[in-house]
Amino acid sequence: MARTARSRAAASAVVLALALTACSGSGGGGGEPSDGEILHLALNQTDQHPSYIALTAFGDRLSEATDGAWTIDVFPNETLGAQQEALQLVSDGIIDFAIVSGTQLENLNRDFLVFNLPRVFDSVEHQMRVVHDDEIVGELYSSLEESNGFTVLGGFTQGARSIYTTDGPIVTPDDLAGQKIRVQESELQIDMIRAMGGSATPMAFGEVYTALQSGVLDGAENNEVSYVTQKHFEVAPYWSSTNHLVGLDYLIINTDTLRSMPDDVRSAFDDEWADARDQFTELWAQATEDAIEDAKAGGAQFSEVDTEAFDAVLEPLAEEYLSNDVQRELYDAARAAAEPEEP
Repeated sequence: MARTARSRAAASAVVLALALTACSGSGGGGGEPSDGEILHLALNQTDQHPSYIALTAFGDRLSEATDGAWTIDVFPNETLGAQQEALQLVSDGIIDFAIVSGTQLENLNRDFLVFNLPRVFDSVEHQMRVVHDDEIVGELYSSLEESNGFTVLGGFTQGARSIYTTDGPIVTPDDLAGQKIRVQESELQIDMIRAMGGSATPMAFGEVYTALQSGVLDGAENNEVSYVTQKHFEVAPYWSSTNHLVGLDYLIINTDTLRSMPDDVRSAFDDEWADARDQFTELWAQATEDAIEDAKAGGAQFSEVDTEAFDAVLEPLAEEYLSNDVQRELYDAARAAAEPEEP
């Protein structure tokens, strides 16, 4: 009952939001091929974030490629709802797209957990090769079409995540002993911090600054961009480059919308989406460099860690969490796509 009420409220909010922006077109849900559509995309980031910039440019290029017939309107700042709500709206055909985290899809198909594991990706470049290789992810990305009504198109990186603390740098897992480290509310995330030696403390992201400042937390884990935009460097100035996880957001699309595209539109759509991914990765790399400079200017200290020591405690998590042959095949394919080491 509560979920139904929330879904209805979210749907009403979306209808209102789309009406207020005077959008025309299908409004989502696909159906029979048409002469043109305005597609609606839900995003939880601000209009300054690399994802908004890349997705807006994606819509502009799609419009140009289809002589204005097909385009994409991006709604930032959770205007169309938080990620869980937006996912349901795409599933219901009320909107066309959403950006959602890997955890959201993991809750629907446990096989998505593979790409949330620590150390599955060596770098952002490695991650992007894997998550856009149809031979590896094709069946996974179509696995929710029948049950949930959407297709996964690919992903945007969340960057490499590391540990930052209030009282001195971290070099080995032993340095995290007894330290309360904020994590997302995920069993895997909790076990990851425990394996690294810390005391995992799930907490809403918006509460982290105050918790670090007051001593409720001793540290947290995230990427450099979030470290700076949330000003966590002011209260936890010791960044230790554990690079324990390369995070991932997915772009999902209502399956009927995708199937309604004429062949020429679908071809243009696929080309422009590939360009959007490349543009985002470039923007993210620059945003990361800028964030590191800003954090250092604000007094943050960046340190390297004993990578082998962290490998030793993190790599066993894969064997613990991989529970079927599909997951093991995905994991092995992802690891095989890593760049070979120099001889």
